[in-house]
Amino acid sequence: MSIWYNLLSQVPFSWLQFTFMKNALLAVIIITPLFGLLGTMVVNNKMAFFSDTIGHAALTGIAIGVLLGFQDPIWAMLLFAVAIAIAVTAVKSMTKFTPDTVIGVFSATSIALGIVILSRNGGFNRYTGFLIGDILSISPSQIAAVAGILTAILIIWVLMFNKLLLTSVNPALARSRGIPVLATEIIFTVLIAVVVTAAIQWVGIMVINSLLILPAAAARNISGNMKIYHRVSVGISFLAGICGLILSYYWGTATGATIVLCSAVIFMLSLLVKNKLAC
Repeated sequence: MSIWYNLLSQVPFSWLQFTFMKNALLAVIIITPLFGLLGTMVVNNKMAFFSDTIGHAALTGIAIGVLLGFQDPIWAMLLFAVAIAIAVTAVKSMTKFTPDTVIGVFSATSIALGIVILSRNGGFNRYTGFLIGDILSISPSQIAAVAGILTAILIIWVLMFNKLLLTSVNPALARSRGIPVLATEIIFTVLIAVVVTAAIQWVGIMVINSLLILPAAAARNISGNMKIYHRVSVGISFLAGICGLILSYYWGTATGATIVLCSAVIFMLSLLVKNKLAC
């Protein structure tokens, strides 16, 4: 981290004078490519509200952690989120319900259960920070953990991209090619669960879904092929993350929500570009 701090000390921006802003900037640089990359498959699979379900499951994970006496609820959140991801995928494959119906059932159940447990004896207020998140509080050790997650997911992405893509586009064709569709879908949903759970304490439950969807949706508006689609999505996510972090510093607003607003602006601009190209 000392190299990072020394490097930024040479940059003449007032907002980089503070250590917490240097940490937050590095976290944004690491986290946003993850959201941009995974968001493309979320949009392709028409699972836009799946990350919302994982966010809602985080509340129940916190509640379970509290009941079990965990000092840090992040592990309970992670385990419960992975369990929900596997359950959603399994139920979706075993029934004729559409993905949004299955996701809606688990989402509603998770958030209700979490609120019921956490609201006992008026204890819910202690956990409202997870609703908004605070990336400015991220520590160097947490940044290292996120960097490890990024590295692991990039390796999995390179090894499994073709399987993930074919499974999302045409499951029947994927099965005919010998691809284990259910296992592939479970791996993908577990990846989403891990990333969302890891980032939720810094981004916030309320806006975590938007960070996955908006960059990918914007990229889809202006991309001509799959390679450009992924690159543009990562670029938009990165740009929105940096702009949102800087604006939140000067505006004194929640960083996660400000990043989402920047993503929304870029999405609106992408619609204008798409309409102009169509004319």
